[in-house]
Parts: sequence; C-alpha cells; structure tokens
Amino acid sequence: MSDAIQHECGVALIRLLKPVSYYQKKYGTWRYGLNKLYLLLEKQHNRGQDGAGIANLELDLDPGTPYIYRHRSNQREPIRHVFELAHQEMAAALEKFPLAESVAEEAYRTIPYSGELFLGH
Repeated sequence: MSDAIQHECGVALIRLLKPVSYYQKKYGTWRYGLNKLYLLLEKQHNRGQDGAGIANLELDLDPGTPYIYRHRSNQREPIRHVFELAHQEMAAALEKFPLAESVAEEAYRTIPYSGELFLGH
C-alpha cells in the first residue's frame, strides 16, 4: 500500500428485515438491533477514534410521529457515552409507556432506538 496513513473512520450499518416483534420472540428483546450496533462499534474501537455517533430510523410510522433518533459524542469514551445517552432516552420513554418493555409493537411506536435501521461510526 503506497497511500499515507491518515485518520480513517469505521462505519457500521444494520438493517433489520423483519418486524421488531420477530426479534422479541427469537432473541427475547426488541433491542436486538441496538445491541448488535454496540458490538460492531466496539469491534472498531481502536481505529483512531476521536468521537462516535449512532442513529436509528423507524421506517413505517404514522405521519407526524418521530422517526429518527441520534446521539454524538467526543468525550473520553464516546461509544459508551452515546449508548448511555440512548439508554437514558429509552428509559424516560419507558416510564411513560411501561407496556412497551414487553410488547415489541408498542415499543416500536413509542420508544426511541426501536427501529429497523441503525448507523454508527
């Protein structure tokens, strides 16, 4: 390789092809996509990381419903920090909609980071 070494960013993309209820039944949680995104980002952890970010899109919602969620961080441990922020946002929503913890369809409509498309860097 003759290119000079430069700062490079790793990107992870997950697209769930089945409804979140499928992942609730098969893996016991509707958080399957978010959990996999965390694992992928941790595998890229030592790639010259100065920051991290995550985003989630929910693709099949009623008009006017929030459908995109994201967090960014440039703190000392940015991967951990963005997932802490996401989990705090999810916990706040679960206080309002406790049924969503066990009903995947309810989580999909009411809880952040319960969609089908995940992106991380």
